[in-house]
Formats: sequence, structure tokens, C-alpha cells
Amino acid sequence: MLHELLLALLGYTGDFVVEDRDPLHPPSAPTFKLARDLSFIHPSDQTLIEGLISLGFYYRELDRFASKCRDLSSVYSSKDDDPSLKEKAGAGSVYRRAIANGIVEILSVYRSAVLQVEQNLLADPMPILASVTKGLNKFEVLLPPLYELIVEIERENIRGGQLLNLLHKRCHCGVPELQACIQRLLWHGHQVMYNQLASWMVYGILQDQHGEFFIRRQDRYVESESSQPDPVDKLKQKSSEDATLTDWHSGFHICLDMLPGYIRMPVAESILFAGKAVRVLRNPSSSLRLRQTFVHQPVLRGYSKLQGSLGGSAPQKDFFKGIDLIEELLPQSESDKIYAMLRQLKESPEFHKRLFESAVSSIRTIAANHLWQLVVIRADLNGHLKALKDYFLLAKGDFFQCFLEESRQLMRLPPRQSSAEADLMVPFQLAALKTIGDEDKYFPRVSLRMPSFGISVSTAQVGLSKMKVNTDGSSGTLSQGIVSSELSVDGWDGIALEYFVDWPLQLFFTQEVLSKYRKVFQYLVRLKRTQMELEKSWASVMHQDHADFAKYCKDRKSGSLSHQRRRPNPMWRVREHMTFLIRNLQFYIQVDVIESQWNSLQSRVQDSLDFTELVGFHQDYLSALISQSFLDIGSVSRILDSIMKLCLQFCWNIERYETNPDMSELEHITEEFGKKSNSLYTILRSSRLAGSQRAPFLRQFLMRLNFNSFFEATARGVLNVVRTRPTLPIVQQ
Repeated sequence: MLHELLLALLGYTGDFVVEDRDPLHPPSAPTFKLARDLSFIHPSDQTLIEGLISLGFYYRELDRFASKCRDLSSVYSSKDDDPSLKEKAGAGSVYRRAIANGIVEILSVYRSAVLQVEQNLLADPMPILASVTKGLNKFEVLLPPLYELIVEIERENIRGGQLLNLLHKRCHCGVPELQACIQRLLWHGHQVMYNQLASWMVYGILQDQHGEFFIRRQDRYVESESSQPDPVDKLKQKSSEDATLTDWHSGFHICLDMLPGYIRMPVAESILFAGKAVRVLRNPSSSLRLRQTFVHQPVLRGYSKLQGSLGGSAPQKDFFKGIDLIEELLPQSESDKIYAMLRQLKESPEFHKRLFESAVSSIRTIAANHLWQLVVIRADLNGHLKALKDYFLLAKGDFFQCFLEESRQLMRLPPRQSSAEADLMVPFQLAALKTIGDEDKYFPRVSLRMPSFGISVSTAQVGLSKMKVNTDGSSGTLSQGIVSSELSVDGWDGIALEYFVDWPLQLFFTQEVLSKYRKVFQYLVRLKRTQMELEKSWASVMHQDHADFAKYCKDRKSGSLSHQRRRPNPMWRVREHMTFLIRNLQFYIQVDVIESQWNSLQSRVQDSLDFTELVGFHQDYLSALISQSFLDIGSVSRILDSIMKLCLQFCWNIERYETNPDMSELEHITEEFGKKSNSLYTILRSSRLAGSQRAPFLRQFLMRLNFNSFFEATARGVLNVVRTRPTLPIVQQ
């Protein structure tokens, strides 16, 4: 009977211990029962034996779970066509396999205890049941909770980081023996996590066959890769630079479902960044390798020895130069240091949150420093930042002054839909020849674009208008006139610059960053154009006025009829107000905003050795430019745009005054400008803006506008008082 009991403790039933699956009992209840026809056993002993044989049931179920999870056929089933193996692969889990290894360790201790009990029974001339209970008493607090654990794992299909989270919660219990067992299971699970971390943070490779790691590829990126079955064709069609950029910007993300609860989100983001940085450093683009060959020639040790075995000389040189470049970007000593940190964590018997976060922070710092060296030192980040400031923020004022002067007559007409961009290239190149020398190596990266033309008519409407005209028998010029009438001179406000950025600067200057630069550029060009038109209108009218006065004096001396000169002199006061507002706004943006923020950015860039910090500093720089230029406030930006349009209309009406002396349009522009300027001052003085982050810079702008309290005095009553429109006298001389 005792030997049957020992076999039952190892999961084997027989005549003495049978398996009774009672449908009334819970599915997870032990099914090992004593045979019903055993009448010679005392009821107290029967109760004791049934408690012991339940350990055999737990042992069998734990052993079944361990054998199922340790089945290696699921690892290779993805390459097999057997449906049964594929089904196993769907439930495969390296984390469950690791936990199964820990369960096997615990079961081996249990088997040793059963063997020791058997030896004690054989050595005792009078074996008693108490010897069995004494030897297996400690497992009564271990096996039942472990069985509940595997039941929950299988029922909820818990895998990966979720399994680590479950074990971490179960560690908090009041039984020291059980706590030690679960901590050992958690240690086995962490071995898998540390291996994945080492692969990701040392080599930049994501090893996650079953989707259990909290770092995961984007689904759309995986689909784009799987759309090309032939890897050779895929490598031909997709360059390494594009792959690196895709990996960096949208290739990987944090899977919150698989992130253990005891790993904070900032720590997970540091792990994600470190792995992506290592991928970039270990996969430099071919263009960077080509540039490095002109900088220095690496020494190839053993090259002559390998030349005959590999075959060919040029590919070998490129190969070894690539290896040498990778060694320079991320030295092997740094990789060894990262691996040593992870190995130290891996060998620790317990998981220490503080040590883990400290190691991750150190690894992230190493990766960020080497990425900083790649972008700042090798790729000349400061030079490109200066180039963007020169061209997108109009720091090269002489170039844009010349460009706007050369294109002034062109911009007096609406842009043509078919050739607007080509029309602008002529003054753009002329301005470059006059102001930019060959020493500026960044100018070839700049190109002019016209993404929009201010056309309100669609392509279908244009075709329809042409069809109607042709049906009537008219020529096609009428339809062309209809289209051009829909064009607006304001369409030139869509002028934009493009800046060619190569690898690895594309990691820093993303499309979102360049779009912000374009937004500020378009705003500054409109402002510069308005300021120049105000000056040109004054110069042209004064030139005409001097010519008329000379002619008037000549006619008077000759005795001819007196020549009348009509000049709207009160209009010049309005022009001065316009010039004052535009000039102060331009000075505020260029000096108080751009130069101030640029100096701040330069000081922060020089003090930083971290790529992530550089990205943050640059984002703050762009945000400050947009915020302090009021581009993020719709009400202010709309008023400024309308003021600039009024200024342009005023200039054009003044110049047309000789041929069309109509004062009504000028009076309307004057009245609208007064309303808009006072509305602008009222909004800028509002309490909502006074409490924002732009308040210190806003005060400088308001101080320049209201240095003599003119705006403050007029804004108090002009907006709410209806006054008659003044009639401007015509001065005759």
C-alpha cells in the first residue's frame, strides 16, 4: 500500500489510488481519490492519505504543463506545413518555457523528497504513514498555489510581459517558501527578458518570435516588408537609408499589453530609444561610408591574407571600411560595457527596480552620446542649423532683398498655374549670383517651391468653362481669361523653400520640423515683401513727384498753362503708420525672437552631449519661434495677414493714382487699417496673452508700438465709436 501511495505521489494511479472526475466538483479540483472498496483503512488515515495523494495530482498537472511548454517542436513549426504543429506554434511562448524550466526545478526537489521518503520507509522495520507526511509536509503549501498559477496562465492565455507581471504580483505573499519558489520562477522569466534586452540594446536586433516583448514592430512596417517575397529584390528597391529612417521614426513602438507593471513608461521609452540608436549606429548608410572614405583611409589588417579567399578587391575594401566605420560609431568596448551591465542584472537572484532603472539610464546615455557624435560631429549639425536660419529665417537679408526686388514686377501679377515656379527661378538664381558666393556649400541644398497658387477654381471647372466657350464658337483665350481671373496676387504667399537633408540628419530634421520652418519662412517673406513695397511705393511716388515739379517749374517759366499736381498728402501719414507697424513687427521677430532664441539654442547645443536633449532643445526653439511670432494664435495671425494685405493694396492704389485718381478705395483701406491695427493692439494687451509664456517678449513688441501711447489712446475709443469717413482734400499746385 505504501508503494502504491509513493507512485500516486508521482502522478501514477492504480488499484489503490484511482482518478475520479466528479462533474459536481470544480474543474481545477484534485481528481486523485482512494478506491471506494478499501474498508481496512481507518477513516483518519484515509483523510490523511487523500491529502497526500492530492500532491500527486498537482505534480502530474505541473509536469504536464512543463512538458507542453518545453516542447521544442513549436519553435520550428512556423517552417512546417503540419497544421497541428502550427496550432502549437500559435500558443508558443519562450516566457512560458522559461517558467516551465523553473517548475521542473521545483518538481525535481519534490521527486527527491519522495525518493528520500521511500528510502526511509525501506530502512525502517516498522514503516508508518507519519514518515510520509513528515517528508512531504512542506509541499502542501507549494504545489497547490503553483497549480492555481498554471491554471490561470492557461485559462487567460497569459504570455510575455503579462506573465512576468502576474508572477511579480504573486511574489507578495506571507509564506516564505512559496515566495521563494515564485521568485525563482520570476528569475527564469527575467532571463528571457534580459536576453531580449541584450539583443535589442547591444546589437539593435529585435528577437521576439511570438510577440511577447514590450518592444514591437509596427504592423504596417511588417506588412510592407512581407509584400515583397524575394529579399534580394526588396534590398534592391529599398535603400538602407530609407529602412533606417523608417525604423527610427515609425518602425518600433512600445506594446503596453506586454509591458510589466513594475517597469515604468519612461524606462521603457529609454529602452526603445537605446535600441533604435544602436540600430542606427550599427547600420550606417552607404552615403556616409562613401563620405568617410574621403576623410581617412582605414588600415586593413590581414587584408592580403583574406584577398584570395574572398575574391575581388573593391568589395573587400568597402566591406572592411564599413566594419571600421561601425567600430568608430559604436566601439566594441561600449558594446561590451552595455552587455556587462545587462549580464550583472541577469545574474542577480532578485529583480531590483532601482538597479534596473540605473542600468537602463546608463545604457541610454551611452547610445545617446554616440548618436550625438554621429549627428553633430560627423554630419555637421551646427552648419545645417545655421543654413536653415540663413534661408528659412531670412538671416541672409541681402539675398532675399535682392530676390524680392528682382521678382517685384512678376509678383505684381497673379501667378500662372503652369509656370509659377519656373518664373520665380529666374530672379531666385539672379539673386544667388549677386549675393551668394561659391563658398556657401549649403545653398545647393535649398530649392524654391510653389505648392499652392491661391486658385479657387478646380480642374473640372476649368475644363467645363473651356467646353462652354468652344461650344459657343469662341476662341480659347476667353477660357484662359476666366481661369486667370480666379487667380489672386496673394497666391505668391505660397512661396516655400525645400531643404535637402541626407542621412543621418534626417533623424534630426524630420518632415514635421521642416514644415515648421516652411511655415515661419512664408510668414517672414510676406512681412519682408510688405515692408519692401511700402518703401518702394514711397520712392516711386517721390520720384514721380520730383519729375512733375520739375516739369511744372519749366512750364511756368515758359509761360505755359499751369500744371496741376494732385497728390493725396494725408495718405502719407497712413503710410507712415503702416510702415511703423510693419517695421516694428519685423524688427521684433528678427531680433527679439529669432536672434534671441538662436543664441539660446547655440548655448544649449554647446553644453549638451545627448542626442535626445538636442532634439528637445530644437523643438523648444521652433515652438518658441512660432509662439512668439503669434503664428499659433488664429486671431492675431489673421489680423496680421489682413494688415499686410491692406498695406499691399494701399501701395498699389497709390501708384495707380496718376491714372485712376479715385480716393474712395484709399479711404476704405485707411479705415480698415485703423480698425485692424487697433484690434491688434487690443488683443495683444488682453489678459489672456499677458499671462502666457510669450508675455516677456510681447511686452517688448508692445513697448515699441506704444512708446508714445498713441495706440493706447486710439484703441480705447476708435473700435466702439462710429465716425464719419473723412474727405481728403485735393491739393493743387
